[in-house]
Amino acid sequence: MRVTVCELPEDRTTFEREWPKLVEHVAREESDLVVLPEMPFAPWLPATPTDDKAAWERAAAAHDEWIERLDALAPATVLLSRPSIRGERRCNEGVRWTDDDGATTVHEKRYLPEEPGFWEASWYDRGEREFSLVDCAGAQTGFLICTDLWAAEEARSYGHAGAHLIANPRATEQRTLEKWRAGGRSTGVVSGAFVASSNRVTIEDESNVVFGGEGWIVDPDGAVIARTTRNQPFVTVGIDLDAAEQAKETYPRPAFRE
Repeated sequence: MRVTVCELPEDRTTFEREWPKLVEHVAREESDLVVLPEMPFAPWLPATPTDDKAAWERAAAAHDEWIERLDALAPATVLLSRPSIRGERRCNEGVRWTDDDGATTVHEKRYLPEEPGFWEASWYDRGEREFSLVDCAGAQTGFLICTDLWAAEEARSYGHAGAHLIANPRATEQRTLEKWRAGGRSTGVVSGAFVASSNRVTIEDESNVVFGGEGWIVDPDGAVIARTTRNQPFVTVGIDLDAAEQAKETYPRPAFRE
């Protein structure tokens, strides 16, 4: 199975310029699965502590419009998160997109930070505690959206359920890259699954949050097997789903069976 991760620009003009390059990369690499960053199709709204209903509605509409363009990545399955409006609730939803089924919500972000640059609990509601696997191009896949990554109990639950892959769309700062890479490696070990993460990146000084880029793929034993850079913002590798199944039988996974 061929998996693509990426770093995509925060600046909207630069984003538009880089998108066709991602499309070209996915076609050339014959990707089966593409992971995009957290809420990639609009500016990062939780950078400010005061929520703006109209801005959220614009961001949700922008994601609806861009999701209609995901057919450019077909036949790959695409995983991302998006802002949504469900009655009185706002959510950060994990979405699986396929050419056959379109966009399907499969998760809601559960763990919300509330700190400078990431006032997420002020902007939208905490998701239900629903961490279920979904088939993605033949891989049993779970979502951990950004901060969800640190919930080791959820990663372990995914592993017990037989996860091959955990998708981690994120929006994380340059100064915390090493911490997040460590979190991804730990999640791989705890779950016995591959972990694929994509991030926003600040190229121009357009925000008070400097996003760090660096998408990565981690194997079930915590080794980083792929990593994006500013010079290589898209990367694709083949992963062996059998390796994730075999990992469930090796240390430390069996020690946590009930």
